[in-house]
Amino acid sequence: MNIELRTIPGCPHGASAGKLFARALKLEGLDAAALAVREIFADDDATALGFHGSPTFTIDGKDLFPVDAEPAVTCRVYPTSAGLAGQPELEALRGAIRAALGVSPGKEA
Repeated sequence: MNIELRTIPGCPHGASAGKLFARALKLEGLDAAALAVREIFADDDATALGFHGSPTFTIDGKDLFPVDAEPAVTCRVYPTSAGLAGQPELEALRGAIRAALGVSPGKEA
């Protein structure tokens, strides 16, 4: 399984998103040490990877929060209970991880 956090250089949410992703993985029974961070520098790379902004959370190359936006080297926002934010809430990320793994809500990964 390829677990990757994709960011742009200088992303203000990169470090906290990495910690959030590692915590969510651990809570879902996955090895947080498997998490890799990839920086996206160019629009060509963004297009090739289907990268829609930083930070992007992926498992096996699939964006855990798919969007219809054009790929771009830019910041990204996520809907949260407090409004738009630079990263998703923990429970939303955990749910996205479970969905990517095909695990039903309420079941252990």
